Amino acid sequence: MLHIRLLVFSLLFLLFGRSALSERADAKQPDVLFIAVDDLNDWIGCLGGHPQARTPNIDRLAGRGILFTNAHCAAPACNPSRAAVFSGRMPSVTGVWSNESPSLDKSYPNGCSLAQAFTRAGYSTLGTGKLLHRGASRHFDDYFAPSQRWSPLSKDAVNYTEDELASKSTDNPRHVTQNSLGEQVVLPLNRMPSDRRPNGKSGESFDWGPWEVPDSDFGDTQITDWAIKRLAETRTKPLFLGVGYYRPHIPLWAPKRFFDRFEKAPATLPSVRKNDLDDLSEAGRRWAREPITAGSHATVVQYNQWRPAVEAYLACVSYVDHEIGRLLDALDHSPSAENTWIVLWSDHGWHLGEKEHWGKWTAWERSTRVPLVIVPPTNQAAEFARAGERCDAPVSLIDLYPTLMELCEVQTPEMLDGHSLTPLLREPSKQTERMIVTTLDQGNVSIRSERYRYIRYVDGTEELYDLTKDPNEWINLATSAKQDSIRAKMRRAVTNQKSHPPSTDEG
Repeated sequence: MLHIRLLVFSLLFLLFGRSALSERADAKQPDVLFIAVDDLNDWIGCLGGHPQARTPNIDRLAGRGILFTNAHCAAPACNPSRAAVFSGRMPSVTGVWSNESPSLDKSYPNGCSLAQAFTRAGYSTLGTGKLLHRGASRHFDDYFAPSQRWSPLSKDAVNYTEDELASKSTDNPRHVTQNSLGEQVVLPLNRMPSDRRPNGKSGESFDWGPWEVPDSDFGDTQITDWAIKRLAETRTKPLFLGVGYYRPHIPLWAPKRFFDRFEKAPATLPSVRKNDLDDLSEAGRRWAREPITAGSHATVVQYNQWRPAVEAYLACVSYVDHEIGRLLDALDHSPSAENTWIVLWSDHGWHLGEKEHWGKWTAWERSTRVPLVIVPPTNQAAEFARAGERCDAPVSLIDLYPTLMELCEVQTPEMLDGHSLTPLLREPSKQTERMIVTTLDQGNVSIRSERYRYIRYVDGTEELYDLTKDPNEWINLATSAKQDSIRAKMRRAVTNQKSHPPSTDEG
């Protein structure tokens, strides 16, 4: 009888046990396509930030997943924002407060970056383009960076000669170079003097205009080509692929065909309010007007370049959308097509004359708000919200690290500052009381709730906006007695943020 029972057990195992084991063996960890876009605000079709935005590929990506309409960065500049995304820690912990801060590796050497966490979990980690502000290659198994990033020219080709340098701050700045076709090009294309580096030999980045050169001259096309080849490869490990696009970072240069539509339909300028800065403190007006990350609004207006700059930004957004479309098509035809999480995000927003500002590095909505789309793998789609859902709850880019750790079942470092967005991926309409913190150097804090934005500068001056009634943040309610309770609540959020103790964990 014992032999018969053993025989029956063996047969049952062969019939059912081996099948179960086979299913477990076939079930592998999902891949991740992690797409970063530099300086992209809400001027994309699915967010409706500008009526002439053309982003069919980002829009179709949003239609496949969940679009977070109220997402914000941890700090509105490249270095601190990206350091926060890849470390999962706020600037108050890592010490990466601004673009002038040391790199994440130097400021937070014992941390475990997002890419490194995937490497430790057995993933093949590949990266290309702008992911971290500096030193990204050290975080990936394999990394590709083009010889030039934002320009279709070599680095040396944009530098002023000694004879040309005297013209850089004048009404006729003039640096003569050649494109890849051997044709003469005079920079800057917008013919504006330099506000930020009038005495520097390097090319002026606050420039815009079309280029009639092959797409392959641009770094964004080169990194897409590299990523497409990687997606087609056969692998034995799950894949984490980071692709960091450089556009629409200045200079706002792109292939000419993306500019052509504005010849018949000139771009609409952003909505602005005369004397918008009158209800701000001196600190607020200084943050608005100083040309820290781009040029000054006064210069743009003086040289009649506001509309051309808006058209150039929209053209650059369309160009990067085109490259994202090529990347998504390659993924859809790859072995990973049905088993890949896709995350698309921007490191911060960008002003185009709103509040007399150009660039990032302000505490307002235009600078802190970012596109964020998360798309589940096709083979897990039934576990999450319906494709095309929108989530209006306030969330932060600091949440991406813990979210991916949970979704891919990767061990999380001991301490992370964000919250997993998995509950919102399942139920996007879920109500939260969360307030999102954005910092601008030490002592300057911006707090965003579902309805309000509160700003406190290092000198103690404040701003408060009701985004439901005033989406452009034109009316500062900081001195309104009717808003005392809201202001007190937001102040407590600032106090809690300042009391957040620096971590000593090694992550």
